[in-house]
Amino acid sequence: MTDDLWERVTSTYFADRTGGTPAAGFNRRTQRARTDGATAPGVDLYIDPICPYTWIVACWLREVEEHRDLDVRYHVMSLGMLNPGRDDQHAGPSRVATAIVETHGRDAFRRWHAAFGDLIFDEWRYPTPTEYREACRYALHETGLPEALLTAAGSTEYDDALRRSHAEGTAPVGVDGGTPVVHVDGVAFFGPVLNAVPRGDDALRLFDGVRLLAGSPDFFELKRTRSTPPDVRYRPDKKGSR
Repeated sequence: MTDDLWERVTSTYFADRTGGTPAAGFNRRTQRARTDGATAPGVDLYIDPICPYTWIVACWLREVEEHRDLDVRYHVMSLGMLNPGRDDQHAGPSRVATAIVETHGRDAFRRWHAAFGDLIFDEWRYPTPTEYREACRYALHETGLPEALLTAAGSTEYDDALRRSHAEGTAPVGVDGGTPVVHVDGVAFFGPVLNAVPRGDDALRLFDGVRLLAGSPDFFELKRTRSTPPDVRYRPDKKGSR
């Protein structure tokens, strides 16, 4: 009876928030969080390249990797799919990223994302569509990927693959999610939302804290309102940069 009631409550909430009907088993994310624990080692990071908060988290994980043996797997998500009608006009970078994953793999996407972010996140601002396109082109050149992949920015060719990747990342979080989306040890979170990149021991302490929360099956949420714009500029130490 409890499971049936929870199914009705979560399905109604989903429909009220989104106007749609959730997929069968939507509420099982709760049961997975209670029973899976840390069965899947590593970190799955879901990225829309235009999101400054996802860029900060990616840089934070690069910091952690300097001191820990992590298996960080890059995936693509879409702010346009997360916020229909609000971020659709900036779909180009996520489409290019998906084309890279589909044709050259996740490691290539990771390298491309680092080059894209180094250029576009020189400071916090609202880049224009032209700036995004040129950053996509620059990152392809910097990472030795075919410039022809830039055509994906204005095409729907890879949208089905993008939609699958987006759903894979966001469905376990639920309808209250945003970006970044991080799966740690098999447990999915919206967050952590960071206002700057923690360095050195600070980065490690935060990572250990996130893993601690991921290992608590009944933990679900911490939240406070952001009061300042993000400090997106990040340059790794030369001696150990990746």
